[in-house]
Formats: sequence, C-alpha cells, structure tokens
Amino acid sequence: MSGEFEIHDDSFNRNNSSIGKLFRWGVPSVLLLITTLVVTAYVVYSKCRIDVPTKHMAIMMRKTGEDLTNSQEIAREVKEGEAPPVKGIQQVVKGEGRYFVNPYNWDWEIVPQVEIPEGMLGVRTRLYGDELPHGEIIAQNEDQKGIVREVLRPARYAINALVYNAPDRQSANARTPVYRRERDNYVELIELHRPITIPAGFKGVVTLLSGPLPEDPNVLLVEKGHRGVQKETLDPGTYYVNPYIVRINLVDCRAQRFDISREGDMGFPSKDGFWVSLDGVIEYRVDPEMAAEVFVKYNDESANGDRVDQEITKKIILPNTRSFCRLRGSNYSGREFISGETRVEFQEDFQDRLAATCRSEGIVIVQALITTIRPPQKIASPVRDRQIALQEEKQFQQQILQQDSEQQLAVEQQLVKRSQAIVAAQQDVVKVVTAAEREQEVALIEANQRLGVAKYRLEAAEDTAAAVVRRGEALAKVIDFNNAAEAAGWKKSVEAFGGDGNEFARWVMMRKLAPAYRRMMVNTADSPIMDMFEQYKQSNEGKTPVDAAAPAE
Repeated sequence: MSGEFEIHDDSFNRNNSSIGKLFRWGVPSVLLLITTLVVTAYVVYSKCRIDVPTKHMAIMMRKTGEDLTNSQEIAREVKEGEAPPVKGIQQVVKGEGRYFVNPYNWDWEIVPQVEIPEGMLGVRTRLYGDELPHGEIIAQNEDQKGIVREVLRPARYAINALVYNAPDRQSANARTPVYRRERDNYVELIELHRPITIPAGFKGVVTLLSGPLPEDPNVLLVEKGHRGVQKETLDPGTYYVNPYIVRINLVDCRAQRFDISREGDMGFPSKDGFWVSLDGVIEYRVDPEMAAEVFVKYNDESANGDRVDQEITKKIILPNTRSFCRLRGSNYSGREFISGETRVEFQEDFQDRLAATCRSEGIVIVQALITTIRPPQKIASPVRDRQIALQEEKQFQQQILQQDSEQQLAVEQQLVKRSQAIVAAQQDVVKVVTAAEREQEVALIEANQRLGVAKYRLEAAEDTAAAVVRRGEALAKVIDFNNAAEAAGWKKSVEAFGGDGNEFARWVMMRKLAPAYRRMMVNTADSPIMDMFEQYKQSNEGKTPVDAAAPAE
C-alpha cells in the first residue's frame, strides 16, 4: 500500500512540474500570439482595405513588377500566370464596394466617377493604345488610342477620365479646350457636348467626317456610310452623335418671306423706254426631300453658318426675279401696265415662271405676289384719266344694263306674283272640289250603309212576318184539329144520347154540378133550385142514359 502511494506521488510531481512550465512559458506565448494576430488583423483591415463609396471609383497603380515600355502609357489587365505584372496605372478601375489589396504592391486613389449630366453627351478620347494609321483620328477598336466612336449618354461611368466642356465652336477665341487638371493619373479625356436637337419644321443634313472616301469624289451627295454629305436627312428629334464623326446641320424647311424691295429698287425698262418699278412679296420654302442638296449648293458657313435662306434669296430668288421682270416686262409698253388686264397677266406669268425655275433647285414657291407696279408718271396721268373715262363709260353702260335688268326683273316679279295668285286660286278650287267630293263620297257611303241596313232589316221583317204567318197557320191548324177532335168527341157523346144535343148538354151540366154538391137544404119542395133539377128528372123518364148522373146529396 505504501509503495502504491509513492508511485502516485511521483507522477503527481511530474505533472505538477509540466503545468508549472506551461504556466511559466505558455501564457506569454499565447498572449503574444493573440496580440500578433490582432495587430496583423488591424494592419490588414486598416492599411489593406479599400472602401469605395457611392458614386466613386478607385484608380489602381501597381508599384512592383516590370517597367512600362516607351510605347505603353498604362498597364493593361493581364490574367495571373499568363504574363508578369507591369508597374504603372492600371487599365481597370474598381467600382463601389470594399476591397483588400497588398499596399506593398499597390497604391490607389479614390476619385468621383465620371458623370454625364442631363442634356449633354460625352466624347471619349483614349490616351493609350496603338497609334492610329496615318490620316485617321477615330479609334476603330479598343487597342487603339484616339477618339472613340461611341458616345456616352447622361449617366455615371466608372472610367478613369478627365471631364471638361467642349469649346464653343462659334467663338473665334475659344480654339482649344479649357479644363482644370485636378490629377495626372487619368488615361482618357471626355469632352462634353450638347446633343443635336432638330426642331419641328427643320431637316438635319448629315455629314460624315470619318469613313471611306466615295468612289466618285465629284458628287454633291455620297452614298450612305461614305465620307461626305449623306443623301438621307434626319427628321425632327434629339440625336446623340459624335461631333468628330458626324456633323448635323439644320435646314429650315418652313415658309420664308422675301420682300422684293428689300434689295433696292426693282424695275425694268418698258418697250417704249420708260422705267417701270414694282414691289412684291415672295413666299418660299425648301423642299424637305432635297434639303441635303440645297444645303450643299447654297450653304456658306463663313458668312451665315447653317442658314441657307439668305443664300437662296441672293442666288436663286433675286436673280430669277430680275431676269423675269426685265425679259417679260420689256414686251409691254409703259401704258399697258396701268390697265388691270396686263397686270393680272404679268402677275400670273411671274408666279408660274418663278415656281418652275426654282422647283428644279429644290425651292418650292408658295406664293409670288406683285403688290405694286409703278409706271412712269409722265404717261401715268393721261393714261390713268383715259382709263378712268373708259371705266366710267363701262360703269354707265353697266348702270343702263342694270336698269333694264331691274325693269325686266320687276315685270318678271309681277308675272311671278300673278302666277302665284293663279296657283293659289287653283289650289283653293282644288281644295273646295276635293272637300266636296270627299263629303259626297262620305254621304254616299253613309247612304249606302243605311240602304244596306234597311235591306237587311226588310229581309229580317219579311222573315219574321213569314214566321209569324207560319206560326199562326200552325196554331190555327192545331186549333182546328183540337176543335175537330173535340167536336168529334162531342158528336159521339151526342150520338150516345140519341142525337139529342140538349140532353147531352144537360148531362154535361149535371156532371159539372153534381160533384160540387154534397148536401142541399131547401125550405119547401117548390124551391127554384129544385125546379132546375126537375126538368132533368122529367127529361130522363122513360129513357136509359149511357152514364146516369149520380144523385145529389
């Protein structure tokens, strides 16, 4: 027992010494390890963390790796293991979110994302990539530097670029872009332009500034996709186009008014050598189907910009107007322009000729109106007086004709009134005759109805009388038959009494009276009542009646 306790004490001592060593050396190691882990985690979280807030991006710059070549501007993205990393600004940026990178290999800068405001578009210019071929300014693929074909619409983009406003092209002083360089680590430039808005009534003429040259360089309009002015135009709307590739010029296709007297005195010499001046208004518009051709022919950007109306009036309307007036007006004498017929003929011919000439140039003449023709005053007064006299003569003749017409009209009106009165009287006669005929027809119909009813009643009365006669005859015959039968009975009864009617009468009487008497009381034997029965007694003596009457009680 004691040996066991000794062994137990040795093992306990050994364990106790191990725990002591652990407590002496293990606790500081654990604390050191925990402290190291916490410090490492803190350093990693604070120094290696990239927090990209909303509407921002992180531009990554690698500090280790191979150096860029002379032809490289940025370090392009390479997959791990395919090629060694390259130092410098990276092509790809990091968007919104949280990232952890090694600060020994990487450096970064958080900047706002590119934002294209509403009502603007962005034109990208790539500052890295392969050089463009000679004469080209548009990058055809992502590996080339230069202007990018596609534009940026209003939105936010995670692109490492510097944004600036485009210079005003209409300003002679603004020839280079002016922008504030806030940082030097950008790889693209984004130039802000306004989209092209084509208002109602306008057409947009498209000019391609970049593309293959046309096969025939001497044509005004090229085929679609070739460099130059396109045949197809744009309808009203808003278009987001790259101004370095596509240029859109506005052509006003609305009606324009041109005053002939605006360019000075418009006139011509007449056939007899007098100077005739005139004023007028010409209303025209550009044919929308030929807007591109009109723009190419009559656009002068150095003087009027996109406007072609002034060039149209200067090169088409005004020369054709002067040509017509001088050629056509020289066929008439000065006094002929005072009369109205010549003026009307000259006006109609002027509009037809001018419309036909301008139609081939893409100009539609809406109206060409000559408002005033001023003939020479030396011949105007006498011709005017002569014309006034002629007009007065025509006026008097018209008045005479008018009086004759009024007289004829009065006669015709009276005839019309008489005809109306006759027609009214005839209408009254027709109404009276029609009413009388209608009343006659109604009376005749009623008389016929009454006649028919009387006939029906007469026939019914005749039938009733015949029935009454038949009924009376039948009753008479019945009565005759009854009387005959009764008489025959009486005859047989009388024959029973030997043919003595008196006896039969007495018998009948006694038969009628006998049943009525039950008892008779008389005072004396010579009562008058008894005398009545005595005669029957006397008459029955010595005779044997067929049916003796019962004695009275």
